[in-house]
Order: sequence, then C-alpha cells, then structure tokens
Amino acid sequence: MDKEARLIAFYLPQFHPIPENDKWWGKGFTEWTNTAKAKPLFPGHQLPMVPADLGYYDLRVSESREAQADLAKEYGVEGFCYWHYWFGGGRRLLERPFNEVLNSGKPDFPFCLGWANHTWSGIWHGSPDKILIEQTYPGKNDIIAHFYSMLDAFHDSRYMKINGRNIFCVYRPTDLVEPKLFMDTWRELSSREGAPDFHFIAITDYSWKIPKDGYDACTTNPPVGMLPYQGIKSLTDEIEREMRDSGIWEQGKTKLPQVYSYATFIRNAFPKVTRHSEFYPCVVPNWDNTPRSGTNGFALHGSTPELYGEHLREAVDLVVNRDPDERVIFVKSWNEWAETNCLEPDLKWGRAYLEQTRNIIMNPADEDLTRENSDL
Repeated sequence: MDKEARLIAFYLPQFHPIPENDKWWGKGFTEWTNTAKAKPLFPGHQLPMVPADLGYYDLRVSESREAQADLAKEYGVEGFCYWHYWFGGGRRLLERPFNEVLNSGKPDFPFCLGWANHTWSGIWHGSPDKILIEQTYPGKNDIIAHFYSMLDAFHDSRYMKINGRNIFCVYRPTDLVEPKLFMDTWRELSSREGAPDFHFIAITDYSWKIPKDGYDACTTNPPVGMLPYQGIKSLTDEIEREMRDSGIWEQGKTKLPQVYSYATFIRNAFPKVTRHSEFYPCVVPNWDNTPRSGTNGFALHGSTPELYGEHLREAVDLVVNRDPDERVIFVKSWNEWAETNCLEPDLKWGRAYLEQTRNIIMNPADEDLTRENSDL
C-alpha cells in the first residue's frame, strides 16, 4: 500500500535498568520510574500516563521489541530512529536494546540512528549543575572508533535511507566539535568499507536553520523553547488565577510548570523559515516533561487525537509533492513516556493516536482501490 509520507518515530531505549542509572537514581531505575510516579500539578493535568497494550515493558525482552514493531507497522510507521549514545572515548550507554535488534535480526523492521550527543546532567530532576556523564569530542581517532563501533548497523539491510544514503541524525548539531571533520571522515570510511554514504540530518532548535557544516537536511526539536521565542503566551498565569479563584492555591507552596496550549503549538509548529525542501517536519503527539522535572518542567495542555491528526496532516502537506523517498516526517516520539510524547497506546486514549496516524499516512485512494479489486 502506498503511503502519503515516510513516518520515522524517535525511539527511546531507557526502559531497562543499567548500573549507571542504579547509581544515580536508585536501584532498578528506568523511564517507567518517573512515568508511574507522576502526579497532576494543575486542574485538567492528565497524569500519570499509563501504558495499555504493551504494558510496562522491559526492552531486554525480545518479545516486547517485536510487539512494538508489529504495532508501529500496522499503523503506518515506517521505522524507528533509535537514540544512540556515544560520549567519546568508547563510552556508550543504553546500547543493549539496539545491539540485540542488530545482532538477532529481529524485529525485521526498518531503523536508523540518532546520536544524542549531549551531556547528561541532573536537570530532569531539578539539579542542572549535577553532571552525570559528559559528552566529549576527543578528536579524529575517536570519530573513527565511533564509526567502526556502528559499522555493522550501517551495513544492515534494515537501515533506512534517503536516496540510497543512510539516515543519521545529530541531536545537538551546534555542539558537535569539528562537524565537517566528523562528516567527511565518516563519508570516507563508509566508502572504504563498502557501506552506503550518509544523509546527515541536524535536529535544530530555534531559529531552525541548517548548520552550514555539511549537513544534508534538518528537522526540529519541538517544542521546548520554541513557543516563547515566537512570542506566544504561556497559560501558567491563567491557570494560577483559576486555582486562586477556586481556593486550591496554597500561598507560598504552590508552584506551576510552564504550560502552553497544544492547539496553539500546532498552529505555530511549521513557520515559514522551515518551509523548504531540506526540512523534514517533526510532529509531536503531546509534550509534558513534568514526570521528570516536576514544576521545573514544560507542558503542552489539551492534546487530543484529533488535534494531533491536524498537526500530522499539515506535515504531510509540506512533503507530499516531493519525490517519494524524500517525503520524510519524524514523530517525537514512539515511546517517550516521561515526556508524554508517544504513539504507544495508553489507558486514556487507547490506540486513537495511532489510528489518526494510519488514517493520514496511509493512502486512502490506494486503500479504496484495493478494496474494490478484492470485490471483483
């Protein structure tokens, strides 16, 4: 079946314990820890978000990974962009789920990689000055070592491509030291090793421009920081007044996160500066990182499957006239449960966000034709 666009969902691997998280946050910590303990912070705040079909899975379990892929495929997601962590000097974290996908050949579902090249700090938990592990860029030898650590992935037939070149996203493109050296070195090594060339995608913040360092394209990192720069007013003061009027505001004790309207966000998600052929839209089902950050967090309020459908429809309209291989849309995310931006089913909405995805991404004309032919 033809699709209106190629939907690639960012995929978080932090749903299994690792020694580092045990040390930093307590024995058995995973992303579910923050997700499950989240509490509503203002009227109408829909927390905690509880998983439905897939439950509180452990990504060390192959059946969980295969169930995710089956669900994504059923609803029109073409593949996952696994977040990949390389901190320099061979230091990696959370690599087990992807390594098992790579080594087992299962699930048989397309993938690409996004390098989450940022320092881990305690900012999620209100301790921004607490450095857990620092992102470093030791130089060319480390660039080479990084490439060879992932070479098997770059050769894998499941690896997603644009015009024959492997997709590789960089989360913090402006933080990357000597980006031209990095990309030139990887292109040279891929040629030497008989692997496909790269299609490097910068994940940009405001003002959403492609860095002039050799990147082929860009997408956005919505929505944190986007709305204030656009002059859009927060709902926080309005919510505070509502809480005061209703008598549930405790003077000196109550603090609110920054809250913005999801409906306002989607109306401003793709400003004119992003409307060019090297831009791949990124859609957001929802966003609320208060499960991680509490009142230091940032929340979109009022997301519904129907509003998300409008958001995705606009993204499709931006790419539908491109060559089929270039009709790429990212979704943030498949499973960022502690940011409430995920397509996986939850108890409140079930599969409604996935159903919106399938209805818009799948080509309805092709589906109707298939149905007509089956009746002949």
